[in-house]
Amino acid sequence: MASKKVTVTIPEDLLEEIRAEADERGISAYVTEALRSKRDRDKLQELVHWLEEEHGPVTDPERSAAYDALEDLDAEHKRRQTAGTKRAGEAA
Repeated sequence: MASKKVTVTIPEDLLEEIRAEADERGISAYVTEALRSKRDRDKLQELVHWLEEEHGPVTDPERSAAYDALEDLDAEHKRRQTAGTKRAGEAA
């Protein structure tokens, strides 16, 4: 994928935090990942607005059910990671 160099201005304290977090990836990779994440959130927010216009706002029970489902998914993800780690450790 082609890349293009740009210049941005970042507050010094934030830049120092980014440098500490970026490690071997480098600042460019860190910023690219952050921008992609922000773009994805913006697209999701646009979808939410469109869906609410079409179907009305999300109710509290619907929101609670969604959060419960996300917690279940997170728990399953952690369970699979733990199981994968155990299998990898047993093979060694």
